[in-house]
Amino acid sequence: MTPVDILILSNGPGEVTTWVRPVVKALRRLLGDDREHVRISVVLSPCPNASGKEVDIARSYPEVDRVQGAEHFFPFLLRGKTAENWDWRSKGVVVFLGGDQFFPVVIGKRLGYKTVVYAEWDARWHNLIDRFGVMKPEVMPKSSKYANKFTVVGDLMAEAGAIINDNQNQDADSLIIGLLPGSKAAKLAQGVPLILAIAEYVHAQKPETKFVLPVAPTLDLETLASFADPKQNPVAEYFDFKGASLISESNQLPILKTSKGLCVELYKQNPAYDLLSQCSICLTTVGANTAELGSLAVPMIVLLPTQQLDAMRSWDGLLGILANLPGVGSSFAKLINWWFLRKKGLLAWPNIWAQQEIVPELVGKLQPQEVANMVLDYLDKPEKLEEVRSKLRNARGQAGATDKLAKIVEGVLNADL
Repeated sequence: MTPVDILILSNGPGEVTTWVRPVVKALRRLLGDDREHVRISVVLSPCPNASGKEVDIARSYPEVDRVQGAEHFFPFLLRGKTAENWDWRSKGVVVFLGGDQFFPVVIGKRLGYKTVVYAEWDARWHNLIDRFGVMKPEVMPKSSKYANKFTVVGDLMAEAGAIINDNQNQDADSLIIGLLPGSKAAKLAQGVPLILAIAEYVHAQKPETKFVLPVAPTLDLETLASFADPKQNPVAEYFDFKGASLISESNQLPILKTSKGLCVELYKQNPAYDLLSQCSICLTTVGANTAELGSLAVPMIVLLPTQQLDAMRSWDGLLGILANLPGVGSSFAKLINWWFLRKKGLLAWPNIWAQQEIVPELVGKLQPQEVANMVLDYLDKPEKLEEVRSKLRNARGQAGATDKLAKIVEGVLNADL
């Protein structure tokens, strides 16, 4: 086999964890692990939601050989040279998994590589891209001129469910609640005190409940704990949350212990599918985590508190740039969020897949006790939770999107050899 390079273009934390990870695994399964024959490189482009740790996450994937951070992207795009002056093999393919769909056009042309684009909602540059793997038939072009370039592969975010054997849920005697407040400061400022306050109410009624918090790979424990400290995070006052402290001892799981004595176990392993699949229900913010929970068929309540509209600056594209501008960004953020709340559609990925609200989306000035009562109602009615699980299984669709996309890449490589 002629040695080839696979260059994956991606950008934000969601894409790196929910698209890049399963795709590189599928590529290695299909094409083998011989690095002399197939080398996989990841190049990141700038993203307003980036945490700065995407490079470390991508480097942690054993299937990946080289990673370049977003700060070096535009010199690479414009001049074709990476910061470390990587060499490139004569044959290869550029695989787009996040960013601007024009990037693979430029980079593919510069390297002389074929291009494969994964298109979630829309596909562009039909005449300049070699192959498209699309999430659903609606993304296919209306004209038949380029139809041969398109293959419906499905949703890459739906792959998590295949990992846990169609979701082997927790033992009937266990009661575990997962807490997923997000990874970005804009969400953590409200999310951490809110979910901990909710957990305190639930724990008061059901002391046997265990609470777990899978820590995002882009987040360190000290930063997470700072959002649980009212002295460092004044937003906690909106939820009447009195605070929690980080307790980290050797040979023991770190915990957040609240002023009311509630202990929340913190888990750093990623992905946390085994842990999440054991949860009776999860409290989560919007984002890629709702796709992972949906893929695992884990019931959830999706929270979008609006006590501090200015804090919600986690927007993609131009909206994110405007909301984070120095000086005027705060005003833009409030205006954008006000507009969003008036026009809000479905937010959680399982609801988007199903085009109906199968898991609750709570938006507004949320109060911990009201949400806790909803959680308790679910826990007291196992049949309601099972109904949600069933709907999530139906909504997530068939697994196999990553294998189908990998087959497209293989086909392009073979055609080019």
